[in-house]
Amino acid sequence: MRRLLLKGLVLSLLAIAVTAVVAEPIRLTDALGRAVEIARTPERIVPIFASNTELVAALGLADRVVGIEAYTRYPPEVLDRPQVGGRLGFSVDAIVAQRPELLIVTPSRQAMHLLIEPMTRLGIPVIVLLSRSVAEVMANLRVVGRATGQPERGETVAKALEARLAAVDAAAPAKRPRVVMITGRLGNGLVLVARADSYTGDAMVKAGGRHALERTVVAQVSPEAVIAADPDILLFAGRKDELDALIAQPGWRLLRAVRTGNTHLVARAEFLIPGPRTVNGIEKLAALLRRAAAP
Repeated sequence: MRRLLLKGLVLSLLAIAVTAVVAEPIRLTDALGRAVEIARTPERIVPIFASNTELVAALGLADRVVGIEAYTRYPPEVLDRPQVGGRLGFSVDAIVAQRPELLIVTPSRQAMHLLIEPMTRLGIPVIVLLSRSVAEVMANLRVVGRATGQPERGETVAKALEARLAAVDAAAPAKRPRVVMITGRLGNGLVLVARADSYTGDAMVKAGGRHALERTVVAQVSPEAVIAADPDILLFAGRKDELDALIAQPGWRLLRAVRTGNTHLVARAEFLIPGPRTVNGIEKLAALLRRAAAP
C-alpha cells in the first residue's frame, strides 16, 4: 500500500511539473497594436496612472500591485505601495526596484515613450491602454484580465458594468437636455470642457445628455462660448466654491442653466479617471438628467 501511495504521489508531482513546463505564455495585442508576450502570469504589477490601478483593482487583483503613481488615490489598500513617479515624470529605477512582471501604461504625460523602450530592454512586458470612450474602458478591463491571467474575471466585470450602462440607456429621457461639463479653469480665463469626442464627453452622453458645444474640437474654450451655447444644464467637476466663483463672473448669470438653478457638481474621480467608477458617475448623472427633464 505504501508503495502504491508513493507511486501516486510521484505521478502527481510529474503531472504538475509537466503542466508547468508546457504552460503557454500570455500573448495579446494592446491598444497600439503591439504584440505583447508575458512569459508567466504576472504576480507583480505596476500600473502607471490612477485609471490603470483602478482597472487592476476592479478585477480583485489589488494585492498584485507593487507600485503606484503619486496621484493615485484609490483604492485605499494600494496607497501604501511605493511611488514610481508623478506629474514630472516616472523613475525607471523606482519601477525596476519593484521587480515588476507587468507594466500597464497610457500615453498621458509621455509615459509610454519614456517607459516602453527601457522596460522592453529589461525584459519587462508593457501593455498600453487607451481610454477615448466608455467602450474602450470596458475593453481595457478585458485586456487587463487577459494580461493578468484572469480573462474570465475581466469578462465578468466588464459585462456587469455594461449591463448597468444598458439599464441607464433604457431609462434615458426622450428629450435629452443640452449639457456642458466644465472640468477646470485656466489662468488665462479659459475653461476646460468635456469634448464630445472624449471619454468624459461620451460618459455624459451615456448618462442621457447631449452636448451643447457639439463642435468643440479643443478642451479649452472661452466663457463666451459657453454662454453662447446656453446649455440647459451646467455641470462642474470640482468643488462647490469653485463653481460658485465661476458663475459669479460677469455674463454667467445669463445662462439658462444658472437662471433655472440647473448647475450641478459631479465627482472628478467618476468622470476624469477612466475606470470602473465612471459607471457610478453615469448612473448618478442619469438620475439628475431624468429629474431635470421631468415636466
